[in-house]
Amino acid sequence: MLTPSLTAILQQEVINHRLPTDFLSTIESWYFPIAQELAKKHQEKKETILINVNGSQGSGKSTLTAFLSLILNHHLGINTIDISLDDFYLTKAQRLQLAKDVHPLLATRGVPGTHDLKLATSCLTNLLQKQACTLPLFDKAQDDRANSDLWKKIDDSVDIILFEGWCIDAPFQSENELKMPINELETKEDPNGAWRKYVNEKLITYHQQFFNLSDYSVFLQIPNFEKVYEWRGLQEKKLALDRHDQAVMKKQDIRRFIQHYERITRSCLKILPVKADMVIKLNDEHKIVSLDF
Repeated sequence: MLTPSLTAILQQEVINHRLPTDFLSTIESWYFPIAQELAKKHQEKKETILINVNGSQGSGKSTLTAFLSLILNHHLGINTIDISLDDFYLTKAQRLQLAKDVHPLLATRGVPGTHDLKLATSCLTNLLQKQACTLPLFDKAQDDRANSDLWKKIDDSVDIILFEGWCIDAPFQSENELKMPINELETKEDPNGAWRKYVNEKLITYHQQFFNLSDYSVFLQIPNFEKVYEWRGLQEKKLALDRHDQAVMKKQDIRRFIQHYERITRSCLKILPVKADMVIKLNDEHKIVSLDF
């Protein structure tokens, strides 16, 4: 299945993602069938399709979409791009203003309400209509949006858009579900529930504005929530190696950071395995063990 030219491309991407050399077997065993299923969805619609990809922090969303994009482009001849919801974060200045106007916890990037809703909706809509688009870039090490000269210009029409993000398609909650805090962060820093209520309202808006634009949904199912702490820590180490500096989070910072995401992540783990069109199940060793269409 793997031609020499495609193997070379995939091997280079394995290096870029700092993955083990045997990861090629995962690509061949699992990523190829996934890519073929997505290609089938495109052929059925015969128009540009949007694929939503959800997975917790550190689950491997960006790795999955990067390799699927390569397979679809270079092996199946389908013009594909992968986009991260993370790149649509508000600037640091905008989030600090939001923290001042609404709630201090909104200074931290991640939850619904800390993304540029207008920009995300505009980019996805343009791509679906086969129009030119300039995709933003967020620098996580600097916790701010990268300079616009680093943004990616898309001039050619796209067949498949792979849109990945930790809260994409996440179920929103009822007022009753929001009442009780679920961790130390919510207990101490959001005792009256104002922050989680705001986040939930924004999540509903995200569904209305751009989550519902999708044609197909994919969910990366991790074994349990505790894996988020472990795998997000590994992700931070990779970031440190890429940046060659110390502008990354320490262990205690990661724990507090993840608590911002916990409520929605737990909700995803409960609901999306039965709601998503495709479920990719991972084991404790971060390996795919099953694929359910």
